[in-house]
Amino acid sequence: MLRNANQLKGLSIHATDGELGTASEFYFDDESWTIRYLRVNTGGWLGGKEVLVSPYSVLRTNFDARRVDVALTKKQVENSPNIDTRQPVSRQHEASYLNYYNYPYYWGGSSLWGEGYYPSGLAVQALSSQNARHEESADSHLRSTDAVAGYHIEAIDGEIGAVNGFIFDDEAWSIRYIEAVTRNWWPGKDVLFSPAWIKQVSWAESKVYVGLTREAIKSCPEYLESRAITRDYENAVYLHYGRPPYWLGQEDRKSSFALTAV
Repeated sequence: MLRNANQLKGLSIHATDGELGTASEFYFDDESWTIRYLRVNTGGWLGGKEVLVSPYSVLRTNFDARRVDVALTKKQVENSPNIDTRQPVSRQHEASYLNYYNYPYYWGGSSLWGEGYYPSGLAVQALSSQNARHEESADSHLRSTDAVAGYHIEAIDGEIGAVNGFIFDDEAWSIRYIEAVTRNWWPGKDVLFSPAWIKQVSWAESKVYVGLTREAIKSCPEYLESRAITRDYENAVYLHYGRPPYWLGQEDRKSSFALTAV
């Protein structure tokens, strides 16, 4: 199911033996646009220390109860590698973290999570030897969702708004849409576009460059956070932009969609 990443904030994270803390923000990698870690404020039990929790560990998420259950113990989290969440998380830090929990390197395989498309179930395997075959690359590509929110959006023909949030798949943890706010343009509203249509992100300039026109973005079907994202709404978005939807295979795309790009 598709969720607004804002819905993750404040969720209570529960280990098998008690509450760990609350989710405060998230790190995604800017190559596959997938949420890799939840940043968790542990509150009083760990002296207010902030720790990272991977979707590999998630057993279930109950958004109605505002709760995430993870396959971790409090002792595991307490003894996990110390990562200063106030600083950029390096690939070396990631490798140390993943090795500690015996998780696979997500960058070490052909799929979204290394050896699988979904993180669920991958953590039950003994993966230390597999990780040894996939040495960590030189650079990490992690970005904070909070830091990227507010970036200016540059269309093909000029600025059109700013990043206002992220829509992700709560099974694959993949970011499916960027939420853009166009309120500086009349009539202003929130709209969505796919990360696949981003041409470049300038981290130095805090700008996201997309291969769409301002008119295409401005006239996209409105997104309202209070409404669930249905497949009908997604179809309307893709039809508007003239792009094939992410859920179709190559052959389905060819046979089912004959669209004209905006």
